[in-house]
Amino acid sequence: MVTVIISLKLNNDDAALFKKYAKMHNMPLSDFIRNAVLEKIEDEYDIAVTNEAYKEYLNSGCKSTPVADFWRELELDKI
Repeated sequence: MVTVIISLKLNNDDAALFKKYAKMHNMPLSDFIRNAVLEKIEDEYDIAVTNEAYKEYLNSGCKSTPVADFWRELELDKI
């Protein structure tokens, strides 16, 4: 594994907040920052994939069925 060192400029308030959060969760500051950045990337990737899938759905011409119709079909609306 190759380690890469990245420098991050923060104002004093942000640095104190980051350190406090990492300490509160008993983790090194570098782990907190790494996890936060990875989570942000994963969230944005998920949004992009979802948006693309939704566009494909809209372009397919398929129509969705309301869940209430399935409940009626399975007679679950009478429970």
